[in-house]
Amino acid sequence: MLNLKPVKLMPVREQAASSIREAIITKNLKQGEVLTLEATAHALGISATPVREAFQILARDGLIELSQNRGAVVLGFSDKTIREHYEIRAALEAEACRLICENGSSIEGIEHCIIEARKTLETNPEKYPDYNQSFHYNIWSASGNTRLLKMLSELWNGLSLGLRTTRTEYFQNSHAEHENIFSKLKERDSSGAYEAMHIHIVRSMNDILTRYL
Repeated sequence: MLNLKPVKLMPVREQAASSIREAIITKNLKQGEVLTLEATAHALGISATPVREAFQILARDGLIELSQNRGAVVLGFSDKTIREHYEIRAALEAEACRLICENGSSIEGIEHCIIEARKTLETNPEKYPDYNQSFHYNIWSASGNTRLLKMLSELWNGLSLGLRTTRTEYFQNSHAEHENIFSKLKERDSSGAYEAMHIHIVRSMNDILTRYL
């Protein structure tokens, strides 16, 4: 019998918030655009409840402004808010790696993600974003810090595609960095894992900033 494990992804509300956040960061949603619960839920293929919860997450982060008709207005991103967003992510995700090493946490889920991502890059590259999300989510989970997990889930923004690489190049670069992070986690090299993750997130920030600079 095959030992198949599902890809571990974030809860639906965080995935919805991520999709909207990514659209705002990449300027697919422009400042001033109006989002409604119904239209957004339909576009994402989910019910209105997780979208409403996603709107609350994004409003708290200052990305949208909620209106009385249960919709929202996009407030947008600037290069300053992008830098702040990724600086927070870099600090928290690097800390998650340090905790895994120092606590001796299981990295089985992370390893499963790495192995499956290798396969999908060869056979079905467009599925890579799921493994990208799962890699990070498994790291947050393995940190053992539930507050850290919640904070990072609500900060997730999907792929940080810039204007200077193709999707294929981005997937390959991202996975190579994931492989390096995993090797440091496997060695229980806390400072190496911390640094590798920090570099990974800062590189993502620099990629996305090509859309703003």
